[in-house]
Order: sequence, then C-alpha cells, then structure tokens
Amino acid sequence: MTLHRKTLSGGALVVLAILLVAVLLIVNTLFRGARVDLTESRLYTLSDGTRNILGTIEEPIHLYLFYSDKGTQNLAPLRTYYLRVREMLEEMAARSGGKIALDVVDPLPFSEDEDRASAFGLQGIPAGPGGETIFFGLAGTNSTNGRATIPFFQPDKESFLEYDVAKLIHELSAAKKPVVGLLSSLPISAGFDPATRQMREPWAVAQQLEQLSELRTLNPEGLKAIDAEIGTVVLVHPKQLSDDAQYALDQFVLRGGHLLVFVDPNAEADQSGQDPENPQAAMFADKSSDLGKLFKAWGVGYDAGKVVIDRLRALAISRGPGQQAVRHPAILGLTAGDFSRDDVVTSGLEAINVSTAGFFTLAEGAKTTLTPLIQSSSEAASVDTDKIRFMQDPGVLFEGYQPAGQPFVIAARLGGKLATAFPERSEAGHLAESKEDAQIVLVADTDLLGDRMWVQVQQFFGQRIMNAFANNGDFVVNTVDNLSGSGDLISIRSRATSLRPFTTVEALKRHADERFRAKEQELQRELQDTERKLAELQRAKSGDQAMILSPEQQAELKNFAERKLEIRKELRSVRRELDADIEGLGTRLKLINIVLMPLLVTLAALGFVFWRRSRRRAAVQGGL
Repeated sequence: MTLHRKTLSGGALVVLAILLVAVLLIVNTLFRGARVDLTESRLYTLSDGTRNILGTIEEPIHLYLFYSDKGTQNLAPLRTYYLRVREMLEEMAARSGGKIALDVVDPLPFSEDEDRASAFGLQGIPAGPGGETIFFGLAGTNSTNGRATIPFFQPDKESFLEYDVAKLIHELSAAKKPVVGLLSSLPISAGFDPATRQMREPWAVAQQLEQLSELRTLNPEGLKAIDAEIGTVVLVHPKQLSDDAQYALDQFVLRGGHLLVFVDPNAEADQSGQDPENPQAAMFADKSSDLGKLFKAWGVGYDAGKVVIDRLRALAISRGPGQQAVRHPAILGLTAGDFSRDDVVTSGLEAINVSTAGFFTLAEGAKTTLTPLIQSSSEAASVDTDKIRFMQDPGVLFEGYQPAGQPFVIAARLGGKLATAFPERSEAGHLAESKEDAQIVLVADTDLLGDRMWVQVQQFFGQRIMNAFANNGDFVVNTVDNLSGSGDLISIRSRATSLRPFTTVEALKRHADERFRAKEQELQRELQDTERKLAELQRAKSGDQAMILSPEQQAELKNFAERKLEIRKELRSVRRELDADIEGLGTRLKLINIVLMPLLVTLAALGFVFWRRSRRRAAVQGGL
C-alpha cells in the first residue's frame, strides 16, 4: 500500500511537471511580446507620438547599435545606460510591425566593424582600459540608401533618448527634406543691398537653415495663402503686415502648420528711415515689430514699447577705440540656467546673446498655454523702448533700477486650441478654429539672429568659415528642426531617467555634514578666542619676558589642545554615526528584499491554499 502511494505520488509529480511545461508553452505563445511596465515613471512605455511614428513606417529601416562591449568592462555607468538604450531600441523594433531590423555590433579595435562605425560617422571616445577607442552610437539606413546617425549616446541626455531615436527613425522614413517658408522684413537672405549697391552675403543662420531644409522665401506683399507644401514658416520682424498676409498666417496655423515668430521692440538690423540726405531719420524711425491682431486672438501679451534689462546678465560692450568697456543691461548674455532643460530645443544649450529683447505674457482668460524656453534672471526689469533708442550711456539704465523679482519670458512655446483672428472672413476653406493643438514658438528678439551676436564669419579661399561663440544658431536650427518634424515627433517630451537617487542616504549625508560643519565652526571660534587671549597676555608682559610663555599662556594652550582633541573625537563620532546609519539602512533594505518579501509571498500562498481547502471542506459538508 505504501509503495503504491509512493508510485502514485511520483506519477502525480510527473504529470504536474508536464502540465506546467505545457501551460508555460501556451502562455508564451499566446502572450508573446506582451510587456508590463511597473516602473514609477513608465520608463519602458513608449509615448503615443513614438508609437504613431512607428506605425507610419512604409519602407524597411535597418538600425545598427555599435557598442564596445569589451572596451567598457570597467565603465559601469555606461554599461547600465547601454542596457537602457538597447531595451528601448528592442521595444521600438517589436512595435514596428517588422519594419525595423536591429543589429547590435561590437566594433573591436582594428576590425571591419570599427571601420564601419567610423564610416557611418559615429564618434569614438578614447576611454578603453588600454586607451583604445570605444563606440556607443546608432546608425540607421533605409531602402533608398538614406543614412542617419546618433554619434554617441550620452548618459546625461537620457531624458531625451526616446526623442532622439524617434527623430532618427522619422528622418529615415521621410521621403525628402522639409519645406520651410521664410517671411522676413530683415535682410537675412542673400540679395542686392541698395545702400552699398552690391550683393550681400546671407546671415549665418540663413545658411544653416538652407542646409537643414528646402528654404523658400515668401514675399509679404501680395501674400494671401501659404503653399500647402510648406510645413513650417519662420516669420522674422513682421512690420505692417497686410490683413491678407496675417490672414494667410492665421489659416496656415489653424490648418496645422507650424510657426516660428521673431518680434522685437528695437531691431538693430531694421533699415527703416535710412536716408542719405537725412542721417537722423533712421534714429527716429520705428524699429519695433508686433503681430498684434494674431497675438490678441492667441491670448499672447506682448508690448513692443518695453525692453528687458537685466543687471545680472548684462554684457560688457566696447564704446570705442581706447575707451573702457561698460556693462550694458539691455544686451544680455543668457546662460544654461536661463533655458528650459525639459525641452529638446534648449536642453543642450549653454549661452545665447540677445539685445533689447521684449517679453511675453499670457493674457488674462487665455485658453492657450505659454511654456517658457528662454527667460531672464529674476533680477531683471523692463524699461521703455524709447529710453533705449535715444540713450548715449548704458550706465543710466542702472539708475533707479527696480528688479521685478521674477524672470521675463523671452522665448516660449505656445500651445492649445486656437480661434481665428478673422471671424468676419468667409473665404473658401475658411477655418474658425484649429482642430489640433498649435505648434508655435515665439521669440521676442530678432537681434539674436544677427552674426555679431553669436558668430565670427571669415573668408578662407572663397569659403565662409563660421566660428560660433554662442548658441544662437543652435537654438534657431533646433527649433526649426523640431517644428519641421511631424506633430507626433514634436509631442515627444523629455522623459524621466532610469537613475534613481538615494534620497534617504543623501539626507543622512546632508544632516551629518551640517553637524560636521557646526563642530568645525565651533573649533575655529575657540581657536580664534584662544589666539585673542594669548595676544592679550603677551601684551601684558614686560619686554624682557616677551619670548617666555607665562603660566597663564601655557594653561590656555593646554586647555585649547585638550578641547581640540575633544572636538576631533566628536567629528570622528559624527562620521562613524553617518556610516552606521547608512549601513543600518542597507541592512534593513536587504532584510526587506531577502526575508520580508519572500515571507509575505509565502504567507499569501499559504493563505490562498487555506482558503481553497476551507471552500472545499464547506462544499463537502454542504453536500452531506
């Protein structure tokens, strides 16, 4: 009987094992590719914009992830970030419907794979254990031999990882360069200069836009509609635009077109009023620009009669040969802390120079949103534009300076649904409101586009060589590049990073440092007090005893030495307590992970078994 039971039990276990394997195979087949993201910030969940881009891929795309696995053996942070990048690429490939093929390549030194990585234009970093070059970049190709690359994945830019990869895929799936319209009253593009009677060179920013896109110049005179091929319009210094031209822009935006607007309270490149017979005419000419009718409809507040001044960001300018440079609070050198770190347009910028810039606000009751991209410091103020125009000494702007106590928004994204600024018009195809959220970027300065604010241009054997000293050009190119993408690409914002700081440990360290500094300051005060007492005792001694320590001085030195030892012991005690607190925290976490969680799972399983047995017992008793 016992042998029979053992055989039965053994057979039951075999049957259960077979059933378990069968269930696992069935589940693996039915739920292949199914994933559950349990992270707090949904790190492994693709945004809707990325999924839409993946769903519109028509031709196959091949991605090559070049990663020096052996060369990064001792670079733990890079290896951790590599797993994050690879998992995201695998997720995108899995959701592309077979349109994306992913290959992971380890370009060993002096190998053909290393040559391929260099040929793609990937950036090698000499950081290997033997000084060899390591690669960590992405290259992509499409069926028409198009190429796009991410030269190197930088861990400090993890928040924009999804955007960068989605942008690369979008570029490979696009058929041609985006078409960008340029509508400007300033001489940005190449052309004939009537003042010099010669052909003028284009501004450096215009050259960069021509490399990025198919740039089409729009004529404001007679403009009644914007070509359907144009997806983005760059509007610079709109002065006295006709109602027809403003209506064309209004309908362009409501149809889903993307717009980059540069206005200015005082544009230095504005050639209004130039008259050889009256040199002062240009001084009194109005050099401001506005988009009043459209701004009002969009809920944007902007005053062309106000200029931002900032004593913290004021740049030093030269007043002439042999004269000392002076700080000009209306010419600002904005730094990384003044830019949005959550927007792909400004996240990587370090310096932007602006001159006599205006500012934007959101009108009361506006239904739109205004998200700052570039701001002044909180020590900024505003002055009348006329004060700037007729000013001889910039130092007068510091007189009676009253900071506003909050930053001024110099550039921003405008979002939300828009209503037409021309409800009275009824042309064919007229739209009264937008169907989707607007994609508009507003900038309250045109001077930042000028070469003198950000780049030195030199001629070298017939070639224009540009040496940038600020990121003005990068800002414009980033913005146009971002707006020229699809609405899905623009909708992809910065994501949380996989790095989770140890906030409790950091709090313990901060508390210990505060105690440590307090003890150090106490010791320093006692040292100064001892030195003071010794000096007083020294002054009280006669000349022949100046080199001999008195009993009082010896006692004072002894007391200080003893107190110094006590404080040093207390400082060491603070450090030991910190280490003990951190070690105790680690022990508690290990206890929770290793003992408590398995115990809770076991108790839950036992509870479930007990509940099942109770139900069966109740069912049997009920049947009797």
